[in-house]
This record gives sequence, structure tokens and C-alpha cells, in this order.
Amino acid sequence: MLNILFTASECTPFIKTGGLADVIGSLPAALQNEQHCNINVILPFYEDIKLNQSETDLVSSFNVPVGWRNQEASLYKLCHNNITYYFIKNSYYFGRKGTYGYFDDGERFVFFSRAVIESLPFLSFTPDIIHSHDWQTGLIPAFVKILQPIAGVKSVFTIHNIQYQGIMPANMFNELLNIGSEHMFGMEWDGLLNCMKAGIYHADLLTTVSPSYAKEIQYSYYGEGLDPLLREHHEKLYGVVNGIDTSEFNPKTDTNLHKNYYHSSEDKKENKKALQKEANLPVSSETPVIGIISRLVEQKGLSLVTCMLDEILQEDVQLIILGTGDGSIEDTLLEAAHKHKEQIVFYNFFNEALARRIYAGADFFLMPSRFEPCGLGQLIALQYETAPIVRETGGLRDTVVPFNEYTKEGNGFSFTNFNAHDMFNATQYALNIYRTPELWDNILNNIYASSTSWHQSAKKYLSMYEEL
Repeated sequence: MLNILFTASECTPFIKTGGLADVIGSLPAALQNEQHCNINVILPFYEDIKLNQSETDLVSSFNVPVGWRNQEASLYKLCHNNITYYFIKNSYYFGRKGTYGYFDDGERFVFFSRAVIESLPFLSFTPDIIHSHDWQTGLIPAFVKILQPIAGVKSVFTIHNIQYQGIMPANMFNELLNIGSEHMFGMEWDGLLNCMKAGIYHADLLTTVSPSYAKEIQYSYYGEGLDPLLREHHEKLYGVVNGIDTSEFNPKTDTNLHKNYYHSSEDKKENKKALQKEANLPVSSETPVIGIISRLVEQKGLSLVTCMLDEILQEDVQLIILGTGDGSIEDTLLEAAHKHKEQIVFYNFFNEALARRIYAGADFFLMPSRFEPCGLGQLIALQYETAPIVRETGGLRDTVVPFNEYTKEGNGFSFTNFNAHDMFNATQYALNIYRTPELWDNILNNIYASSTSWHQSAKKYLSMYEEL
């Protein structure tokens, strides 16, 4: 039995800003189900985390060195769905609204990383492996190597998005870290303290969230400046595609839907009609609906959509978009929705229940990302029996197989180049398949057979843990 400690900055159901929280909320349970490991998770205790005090135990309080200061940390414990969660509380760093976006985020997560190390003697188990996720915990593999808190403990570091690296001025090394200057080499990049570099350099094993992304980030276009370092450490770098919690995302049981369904195009059409009615669009089972649920930012490729909106709307199609982000993209979509009220609806906010109804009611789910480490949207779409249209990058390439009308293989549609016309051509092809009933039945059957759960990926993680 392996004892694994997950460390991350967010986790459902406690705190979420993005897909990282979904992964940390579902992967430990999938690993635990394999019955070869005991998984515990440790998180910051943000002010926005509301826990039932009757279910939460104060384990201990201890001091954490942060430069010349000692900050007090309190360790809390909670059991939820057979997983033990620990929370590190400090009112100075985490007694604030929200999760990220503060001027001292670097210092906050230096504190958290060191606090994880200082908390180890107070846990109810001794970890064999500490598995850290993204830059907020990138210093933990470094502290494991340098401070050696537990004899023989190994470290795994997972890159969920290399664009965010936790960069600070170099003088923060002496100001915050309390370790010898000889260790600066393993944490400095381009003259700056870089938490992502620290994780890559010091971890015993390095993973990303899809095999394609593991290859892509070794090249300058995707590597965000760290590609030389990743090429140097490529022998310990693996890509394991994410999964989703298929009990949480389940059209058979989802209470947000107009009608529950399973492998039924007719029942799915009932959700489509209900979605069209909710969105004040003409109700038509024959008109294809394209859904987009996304942060409206450059990475997600929404500029390709806004560039080709007029051409897309010349088709007999309806477009339902849910999300917030870049102001210029929002303005373009708001103007288009006002101009084409019969074809496009733009919800300029986020609502989980509405998102589920879009997944269930749409015929297609569009993800034209410039880069996508893994992506969960296309997996949720497949789970809700909706055909993804994606750009072939990262996890989108690994999980969506382009449909071939001759071999009848494939569970979605894709395009290679980050180009608006290529995206439009892929969308037109998808619409043509939709209008050919025999071919559309083929792709639906392929979608029904798609695997979106954590089962296979959990086995891969477990194999890597055992190898360590």
C-alpha cells in the first residue's frame, strides 16, 4: 500500500477557479478505487472555503519560517467521500476573498509550500510520495530534496498549464526561502525566481496532463520559455491524459437537465428543444446547435470564432455561448447576439447548471484552442453525447478522433492549424455529417463508446508511483 500526499491550490468541492480543481477533486478518488494506495490531499484554507466545524478537526498549530519571519499555521483535517483532506490556515495569507490575483501571490504560495513540509510530522500517515500540482506547489519538490523531511520520500510534479510559472524577483530567494544560496541554481530562470522551474528541476518524476502536451512543451511555441529545461529533463517527463468524474457528469442522473438520457438521440433532442426554448431561440430539432463554454481569452481560440461569425451564421445553425473574459471578445459577441437574435445567444457569466444544459442540449461543442494542456470540456461533451469540434493540440488531439466518413471511425471533428478558415471548414464538414443521418448515427455510436473516466489514467499514475 502506497501512501500518497496530493498538494494543490484548489480542489472541488471546496474551492474552484478552473480545471485544476476538478482534477484534484476526482483523481484521488479514482486512485483510491484501485486499492493499491492511500490518498490524502492538503490545501490552503482560504476564507472562501466554508467547512462544517462539526466535521473538521484542528490537528495542530506550528510555525513556518518565511525569511526572517515566523508565520503561524494551523492544520485542519476533514474526511470527505473516503478521502482525508488537510487544510493549512493562516489569516495573513489566506484570510482574503478569492483565490489568486493578489500582489503577493508568490509569497503566499512560498508560505504554503513550506507549511506543507512543516505539517508532515502532524499527519496521520507518512507519505511515500508527495504529488504537487502547478506552480503554486512547485517549490515543494525542491523543499523535499533540500530539507529531506522524510527519509526516502519521493516527489512528483504535474504541469497543468506551463503558461503560469510563479515568477518573482531573484531577491525573493533570500527574502523568503530560508535555504542556502547554492540552491538558487535549481530555482532561477532568466534572472528570476521561478516556482515552475523549481518543480521541474527537483521532482523525481514529472508529468503533464496529456501525452501530446508533454511533447509540445519541449518546443518553443508551447514551452513558454522553459522548453530548454524540459528537453533537458525529458527522460522523467510523462503525459497522462485527464479524466472526469463520470458519476458527477452523468446525463443519466444529472438533476440540472430537462430530461435524463443515456445513448438516446431522441431523449437528447428533448434537451435540445428545452435549451432552445430557455435561450429564446426558434425551437427546431433539425437546426444544429453549437455550444461554447469557455473563458473568453486568447488561449481558447475565441478570436477564431469572432473572426468567422458572419460565415458561421450564414449556415442554418444556432450558437449558444457561455463565459466571460476578454472585453473585446465579449463586446463582439454581445453585438452579434443583439444583431442575430434568431441564431446566437451569449450568456456573459458562468452558471454550472446552465453549462450542463448546454452540454446536454447542443449537437456540437466547439473548442478551437490555440493550446490546451488537456481540456475537460471536450470530455464532458463526449460524456453528454455531444460531438466535439476541436483544434488538434494537447489533450484535444489525444481525446478527440476526427471522424472519417469512409472508415466510420472517429468521435468528433478537428482541424490542425490555428486558423479561422480551417476552423470554419471543420465546422462545415461537421454540419454536413449532421445532415446525413446514416453518418451521424455512426459518430453517435462512436461517442457512446468513448472513454472519459479516470480509470485508465489512474492505472498509469499508479504504475508510475510504484516505479518510483
